[in-house]
Amino acid sequence: MKKTILLFALLLVISSATAQDRVINPGVPFLLVAADARAAGMADMGVATSADAFSQQWNPAKYAFATDQKGFSISYTPYLTDLVNDISLGQLTYYQKLNERSAFAGSLRFFGLGDIELRETGDPNEVPREVSPNEFSLDGSYALKLSERFSMAVAGRFIHSSLKVATDSGDASPASSFAVDVAGFYQSEEIAYNEFNGRWRAGFNIQNLGPKISYDNDEFSNNFLPANLKIGTGFDFILDDYNKVALNVEFNKLLVPTPQNPDLNGDGTVTSEENTQNNNDYRSIGWTSGVFRSFGDAPGGFSEEIKEFTYSVGAEYLYQESFAMRMGYFHESPEKGARQFFSLGAGFKYNVVKVDVSYLFSSSRVKNPLENTLRFSLTFNFGEKYDEY
Repeated sequence: MKKTILLFALLLVISSATAQDRVINPGVPFLLVAADARAAGMADMGVATSADAFSQQWNPAKYAFATDQKGFSISYTPYLTDLVNDISLGQLTYYQKLNERSAFAGSLRFFGLGDIELRETGDPNEVPREVSPNEFSLDGSYALKLSERFSMAVAGRFIHSSLKVATDSGDASPASSFAVDVAGFYQSEEIAYNEFNGRWRAGFNIQNLGPKISYDNDEFSNNFLPANLKIGTGFDFILDDYNKVALNVEFNKLLVPTPQNPDLNGDGTVTSEENTQNNNDYRSIGWTSGVFRSFGDAPGGFSEEIKEFTYSVGAEYLYQESFAMRMGYFHESPEKGARQFFSLGAGFKYNVVKVDVSYLFSSSRVKNPLENTLRFSLTFNFGEKYDEY
């Protein structure tokens, strides 16, 4: 029995398996899954949308512009519902504004793979050994306005991955690592146009910068964290006191090295020795140098490097800040994972309680693990109100 549950890679891998050799597959990819239904309803975007309780995952700098003093949220995302019913992603988030210029937040994200039965032999009478692999991350962030229109934030993250299975020759020690985020957010004042008022937003977030994660303390069995660059912009069409439409676009790129061509001698045939050497060379890259290499190491040159960017476009309609409708589209190159999908979402707010739901429709030949899945989020906002400058 292998020490690491290989099933996990099949269940959770963000870049679905394809015939391509250069799909980037970092470790702990659950960190990249959209946990909240608002962002999911706009095709997994949130770096430049208006501030909400779930900004911790997308852009914690937005908390400095939150209009509620404090908020608590919980979300639930079923996973691979067409195959099983006990794999899910959950997240708890709390934020609080300290004053008009600063805020802090914390969140807990938990990914459970349910119960898995393990058998050593093919004997149907064998009593299986049951394990419940899981992963979680614990975050904290601080946001500060550097001016009336621009804020920045830093976040720290502890990552724990308990996927290893105990064997006769080894234990089941979990793997762990830590990471930091650096984010920025800009929000303009409300601008009067001829037929409507408007507001511009822009944001960036450099996420999950930290040491690689390994189960065996071996440089050739480690995995890069899913370091990621998010940049985006959006515009609010404020039609009147009751109606608002927000349009957003977002780009993402993994800051992880691209796997190289394993045909090291260029003879058109890949031997097992070449494959092992290529894998060892890749695994030996340091995480810091890997971040910089990720911008120019694609074997296909600039044209392949561009394909490593994903993009999403989304729209949100708000009525009296109490009802919302959302839609979006997400695109990833067929050569880099082939995730392509449309999403729909809705939100309802009554007093201090807000409920969001979303639904995903895959438009790719590769099946999405969240296809035909409803995602739910619940938010509670408290305290005094702040002006939205």
